[in-house]
Amino acid sequence: MNAHLDLSDIESATIGHFLSDGFLSPAIQGLLPEKRVFGPALTVRLPGDDGAALVDALAEAQPGQVIVVDRCGDLRHACWGAVTTCAAKARGVAGVVIDGFMTDRSAIIAEDFPVWCRGRSPVTTKPRGKSGEVNVEITCGGVVVRPGDIVLADESGVVVLDPAQAEAHGQRARQMQHDELGVLERLRAGETLLQITRGA
Repeated sequence: MNAHLDLSDIESATIGHFLSDGFLSPAIQGLLPEKRVFGPALTVRLPGDDGAALVDALAEAQPGQVIVVDRCGDLRHACWGAVTTCAAKARGVAGVVIDGFMTDRSAIIAEDFPVWCRGRSPVTTKPRGKSGEVNVEITCGGVVVRPGDIVLADESGVVVLDPAQAEAHGQRARQMQHDELGVLERLRAGETLLQITRGA
């Protein structure tokens, strides 16, 4: 990742004003909605109830990465909980995005660790070691995610950006957010949105 890339003030919804692609299914939402994270993707393909690849990923995770987990359509097993949260924090992981479920909600909230997922399940994966891959192209929330893609996740959802374009998208979004402040001031002063958008 570009060492100078900073998306900490960028809202995913602002990017949604000028991009249509790269947005994960809105069903994948943040456990801690006040959190915003960004960073290069560490991708994991995790089929069924086999959680071994996630254990491997947590061993090689680097500070600032966002773990992105493809659950290969599994809608039963939780692959993330208190132990994986502790392991991720110890490695400096920025957050995790799961196309599936988590467990141990209270423990994760207590750790203040950012998780985006489809919901919760009490049935967990096991480290069977039969399948799964790390740092490969995956699909998460209907979006293709490659190792090193830039992930931005916040209260509105998750967007995946091409690393070569992430800085430019961030600059455009930052300008839009600045301009929006002026629009809000004009609305509070009595102008209508129709007047503002049509230049009346």
